[in-house]
Amino acid sequence: MPSIGHVAVGLAVARLERKPEAIGMNAWRVGLVALSALPDLDVIGFALGIPYAAPWGHRGAAHSLAVAGLCGLACAAGARGWRAGAVRMGIVGGLVTASHGLLDTLTDGGLGIALLWPWSSHRFFAPWRPIPVAPIGAAMLSARGLEVVATEAVLFLPLFVVGLWPRKQAG
Repeated sequence: MPSIGHVAVGLAVARLERKPEAIGMNAWRVGLVALSALPDLDVIGFALGIPYAAPWGHRGAAHSLAVAGLCGLACAAGARGWRAGAVRMGIVGGLVTASHGLLDTLTDGGLGIALLWPWSSHRFFAPWRPIPVAPIGAAMLSARGLEVVATEAVLFLPLFVVGLWPRKQAG
């Protein structure tokens, strides 16, 4: 799935979840959007010769709930520097990262998502798959890629509205 759906999740959570005192609003948004898109860094495996179906291939271990949990632990560990509650930051960071793999199970292509890695190498799809799978890399700029982006823009419109709705000005 292209990052547009994941961006919508990060923006919506940034709007709904109170930001830590030591973090500015833009940094909070960027951080949550980055966490929501983080599992797709596994595409570098293609350049490294890692096969798609390998445990560390695309939509493998990096998309698992275990890795999302580790991201949550990293957020909890960083909470002191952000003057935020460790439990709250860990839960928010872990859930936002986990949303990536869960959303990807709703796509209609690929090999599925290794949600239960390292306990299982099975790749899962949701029973309902309304999101078209996106082309990878420069192919996103093709007509097919733009069609997928447009479809996701419609599907994720409610989250974009929540995430980008203007805040009341103090005054």
